[in-house]
Amino acid sequence: MLTLESARRYYPAGADAVHGFDHIERVYRMAERLALEEGADLEIVRAAALLHDAQGSLSGAEERLDHHEQSALFAGEVLAEEGWSPERIAAVQHAIRAHRYRDRREPPQTIEAKVVFDADKLDVLGAIGAVRVVVYAALAGQPTYAEPSRQFLETGKEEPGEPHSAYHEWLFKLRNVRERLFTDTARAIADERMAYLAAFFERLGQEMRGEA
Repeated sequence: MLTLESARRYYPAGADAVHGFDHIERVYRMAERLALEEGADLEIVRAAALLHDAQGSLSGAEERLDHHEQSALFAGEVLAEEGWSPERIAAVQHAIRAHRYRDRREPPQTIEAKVVFDADKLDVLGAIGAVRVVVYAALAGQPTYAEPSRQFLETGKEEPGEPHSAYHEWLFKLRNVRERLFTDTARAIADERMAYLAAFFERLGQEMRGEA
């Protein structure tokens, strides 16, 4: 039976500092919370949350670009071995394929897929979001903070040689996450987390400039 503990073996320790098993645990718990509030099928939500990053999640790996596709295929194998029906496997696979923020080819269609998408995206906000974006920048060899160019502020594209700092990622992606969420429950949670993250980056900029 697929459980939080049994899924741990799909996420090797140290494989990815941003998408490791601690991320899976948080998404799993948040997905349960959202599913209960939104009336989603808990079994499908739990399975999708546990397996959504099970393949192609190594930090910096080219496979990260299509990890949602790989993980969906892997989930099909795991759940077929457990005797799931083809229809329920397909529901889990859709939720996994639809969870990636930057790939809009298959948007979430079911409440289960919307719940998993929202749970995954909430993990980039709040205190955890602040930690993750700083770690992600460090892994990519980018600074925690850099003043964005006018071009970046206007277009979201850096000038030649401009770094993509953690602050750039806040401006480019994180501050826009709330508007992409599907469920009322997730949007309410996002409001508080967004306020925390906005205050974090405001304070970070002040300290970097010697103003605080």
